[in-house]
Amino acid sequence: MSHSPPPGRPKARIPGPQQPLPPYPRIGAGLWRRCLHAGLVLWALAAVTAYVTRSPAPLPALILLSGLLAPVVFVLWAYERHGRDLGVSAVLGCFLAGGVLGVLGAALTEPYLLHPSLEMFLGAGLAEEAAKLGALVFALRRMPGIRGTRAGLVLGGAVGFGFAALESCGYAFTAAFSTGVTDLRALLETEILRGLLAPFGQALWTAIAGGVLLSCRHPAGRFRFPPPVLAAWFGVALLHALWDSTHGIALWLVARTAGAGVGRELFAQGYLVQPSAAQQHLFALFSVAGLALTALSGTVWLRSLAYRARLWRNTP
Repeated sequence: MSHSPPPGRPKARIPGPQQPLPPYPRIGAGLWRRCLHAGLVLWALAAVTAYVTRSPAPLPALILLSGLLAPVVFVLWAYERHGRDLGVSAVLGCFLAGGVLGVLGAALTEPYLLHPSLEMFLGAGLAEEAAKLGALVFALRRMPGIRGTRAGLVLGGAVGFGFAALESCGYAFTAAFSTGVTDLRALLETEILRGLLAPFGQALWTAIAGGVLLSCRHPAGRFRFPPPVLAAWFGVALLHALWDSTHGIALWLVARTAGAGVGRELFAQGYLVQPSAAQQHLFALFSVAGLALTALSGTVWLRSLAYRARLWRNTP
């Protein structure tokens, strides 16, 4: 005997595959804050445990938390504020593609860092920025509808953060386990510094190049590389090279200020012989100023792109 609903009452709709899925998961506001707070607590616990026990067991957790915390938090913030309509698959795919390139890039470029030079830093900047743009193209090759400056800024930043995260982890693992003695203090200082600088390095440069690249993407989904894209690639590679060579440039400026002999070997060696207290202070000043100016230049460039993207979107 069948039981039909009373007259006038609508039938209950049974969810099934015919109903479309939501375009993005319902992520509550402020998830990036909760991840930041929880990550900082876990990092502090791992650091205290490693310091008290002097055991290498907590080091992998410490290194992973140090390398991944800032990039993951910034990607969640960018997704929450500007990337919900892009979808989780696009953001996550760009982050993972950049991360894989970061590990490979750290392994391939590490031998060349033993003999730094201005030409080497510029070549490394051109190669790494081209690789990250390639990762962005690869991650979005089957998503023809994603284009525009805003999408490029968000997804390019995701690629850069993924690159920076696993690159930092790779360098930290090398520093921690390449020798028999682990300098925990130096490891913590390095990871804290890289975490604080992460938004102004790899992520910033790839966000700029990605914004220009996707602003020139064809409506049919083809990627194009007109002169503005090539100029953006070379510009961020130059910022990359200046960032990496800040240490050597600061040494050169200290030598010039102190009246010492200046030569290319000074840049390659990476240190001053028996520096005075005044030279040490000058070196710190020039190093911080160089990083700050490079970061400021990239930030102004990115904000100009974001401003123009808002203007174009609001134009009737």
